[in-house]
Amino acid sequence: MAAPAVTTTLDRLRKSGIVALIGYALLALVGVWLVVNFIKTPTEFINVALIGLTNGAIFGLVALGYTLVYGILQLINFAHGDVFALAGLVSFTVIVDILGLNADTSLIAVVGGMLLTLLVIMVLFSIVNATIELVAYRRLRRAPRLAALITAVGMSFIVQNISLAIYGVGFYSIPSFIPRSEAIGIGNITYSWNKLAVLLITIPVLILLTWFVRETKQGKAMRAVAQDTEASAMMGINVNRTISVTFAIAGALAGSAAIVFLLQFNMRYDTGFELGLIAFTAAVLGGIGNLSGAVLGALVIGFIQAFNEGLTWYTPGSDWTRTIVFGILILILVFRPEGLLGERTPEGA
Repeated sequence: MAAPAVTTTLDRLRKSGIVALIGYALLALVGVWLVVNFIKTPTEFINVALIGLTNGAIFGLVALGYTLVYGILQLINFAHGDVFALAGLVSFTVIVDILGLNADTSLIAVVGGMLLTLLVIMVLFSIVNATIELVAYRRLRRAPRLAALITAVGMSFIVQNISLAIYGVGFYSIPSFIPRSEAIGIGNITYSWNKLAVLLITIPVLILLTWFVRETKQGKAMRAVAQDTEASAMMGINVNRTISVTFAIAGALAGSAAIVFLLQFNMRYDTGFELGLIAFTAAVLGGIGNLSGAVLGALVIGFIQAFNEGLTWYTPGSDWTRTIVFGILILILVFRPEGLLGERTPEGA
């Protein structure tokens, strides 16, 4: 006989519509705040929104790595952010120390060098991530989820300390060989070349990933394993290989995200910890396990961060960015754990 369902206070509030009403009220307040800021300083508002678009694209690449792995294993791979940081540091080595690119390098050499770096880093860290799955997670698939979760946290510290041992505590940045001058300009609204380069890398990667998951045989196998691992194995799908491919793709995404991050900011051994948490928040916000949701959540987080730090009318300021982002994570987990585009499951209902 099935155990009777336990109705919590939160469930009763959801059914009564009070939770939805509170959510709509909060959204209305945020909407009013954005509209007033736009009316007061429209040019500044659009410029800040473009910064949010760029940052959201970077968050999206990292968030997709979280959501891909979770979709198949229901595992939060906490090492993903640290793989991202290590990929960024190795990218610095390839760009500066091996290829020798600098501000005086010709445009053709810069473009060729960056594409070569992107290819090398994506291949290298797809192998690294697949190796992490083989060594740390494969034997724990039938173990209690807590064991896999603790292992993921342990792998995070291991990867982070590898970065620390090799690169130390210093910050690393690549030369500004992609100009920060105006690429697109309409009046006082500008979008610089280095930000445009982020989108020129990110958008094709996202399109390619979407095509791979939806159209290819391996992508369909990934979706089948995400639905039912045992049934997929019975139908002849190689589950181990499919999961390894998923981790490899997540590692390639971390590598590409690291390069586009370097185009904007500097990198340190622990950069991946905070950015990984932000990307995880974006994945949960959009509906973890949902590719479109991860991108949507990342863009929302990117805009929130940019508006909070760049607007002027009644804005909390940069000191509150982390509080706001992780406050959103808590609210999502409490009031809508399936996220914006996710679906309720028997486990999460």
